[in-house]
Amino acid sequence: MTPNLVYVVVIGVLFAAGVSMVLERSLTRVLMGMILLGNGVNLLILLGGKAGTPPIVGLGPDEEMADPLPQIMILTAIVITLGMTAFLLALAYRSWAMSGHDEVQDDVEDQRIMLLAERDEGSGTDDTDHHEAAR
Repeated sequence: MTPNLVYVVVIGVLFAAGVSMVLERSLTRVLMGMILLGNGVNLLILLGGKAGTPPIVGLGPDEEMADPLPQIMILTAIVITLGMTAFLLALAYRSWAMSGHDEVQDDVEDQRIMLLAERDEGSGTDDTDHHEAAR
């Protein structure tokens, strides 16, 4: 199957929208981004297959049979996407039930590391100077 320009554009839009939504702080948007990425992957796998008759021996000539591997991979990707969706939906619901919103907060340890990194940038020294001074 030769790739159609419409399929390629749709796959690109699904991937772009999915990645931009996964990078958000809201778990609901992360969930929607994962769903879009899953659909983009399914279309991408679909483009790798060959169109033809059903892959059942005896229904048609062997040369005209469709390749069953992309179909199996798409079914597996659908199941994986469904599992990820269920997990992220449960995670978002639990976050909403505990805090009243589904936004991911900064970790205390992440904030401490960011402050240390900002101090290192402001001092004009790097880690190698600190290690040599400690010796």
